[in-house]
Amino acid sequence: MLERLELLIGNENIEKIKKLKVLVVGVGGVGGYVVESLVRSGVEEILLLDYDTVNLTNKNRQIIATDETIGEKKISAFENRIHSINQECKVIKLDMFLNPENIKVLDDYEIHYIVDACDTISTKESLIFYSIDKKIPLISSMGTGNRLDPSKLEITELMKTDYDPLAKRLRKFMRDNHINKKITVVCSREQPIKTGNRTIASCSFVPSTAGLLITSHIIKNIIK
Repeated sequence: MLERLELLIGNENIEKIKKLKVLVVGVGGVGGYVVESLVRSGVEEILLLDYDTVNLTNKNRQIIATDETIGEKKISAFENRIHSINQECKVIKLDMFLNPENIKVLDDYEIHYIVDACDTISTKESLIFYSIDKKIPLISSMGTGNRLDPSKLEITELMKTDYDPLAKRLRKFMRDNHINKKITVVCSREQPIKTGNRTIASCSFVPSTAGLLITSHIIKNIIK
C-alpha cells in the first residue's frame, strides 16, 4: 500500500509514520480529510473524538458523508472506512463532546500528536492547555467556512493570524492566560465572505485543503 510513498521518503520514515498515534478531535470537513490522509500515509493508530452523526448537510464537504452513511455516528462510519483502506490500523473511538471537565479522559491513551479540527472555542482552549501540560504537539484548525480560496490557507502561528474571527478569540484567550507558547494553526488569509445568513456557508475544497495541509505538516515534522 505504501510503496509509492516509500519512494519519496524511504522505509525508515515509513516505519516512523506507522508508529505514530494521532488524536483527531472533530472528524467533519477538516478533520475527516486529516483522518483520510493520515491513514493513507501509513498511520496505524488513530483516535477519533466526535459525538456527531452524519447528516445531509454534510455531503457537500465531508468525505465520510454519503447516502450510505446518513444517520451513522461519524466515528463509526470512519472506523469502517479506515478498515477498508488498512485493516491493520487500530481505531479508538471516543463518542463524546470534549470540554474542560472531561478532557482528562485523554490521559488513558498514548498520544503523539493532537489535531484540533473542532469548531467549539471552549474545546480548542482546553486542548491548548492540555497539549502544553502534557507536552504533546498540537495543530489547530481555524475557520474554513464562508471562504472560497484554498490558496489563502497556510500553516502559521496563532499569534500571527489575521482576518479570522475564531483566531481572534483564541489570541485573546492566549493573552488573558499569559500563554507564551507558540501554537501551530492552519488559517486562511482570506476574509470571510458576508452572506447575510446566520448559517455558515461552506464548499468542498477549502476544508479539505486545510485537512491535507495539517497532515502534510505532521508528516514533515515526523520525518524531519
